[in-house]
Amino acid sequence: MQYSYQPVKPASFGYRIQYRANEHNHCPGCGRSHWIIGRSMAECANCATALPINMGGSLGHGLFRSRGGKDPYAPLAA
Repeated sequence: MQYSYQPVKPASFGYRIQYRANEHNHCPGCGRSHWIIGRSMAECANCATALPINMGGSLGHGLFRSRGGKDPYAPLAA
């Protein structure tokens, strides 16, 4: 029988508990649904369990967006 002594990596198991905007979120600690929302974390107003906010994409430096069309340097339509 083999034993693994490597640390557990929760992110490799799939589902991560996160606060999702525009959805009904229940607290994993107490089950209630009243939240105090900050910039990057949402905190349960009853038991103070903090969850990261799911932004749905990248923000900040390194974000690349395609403006469509064939010419990437074409001016944007105003």
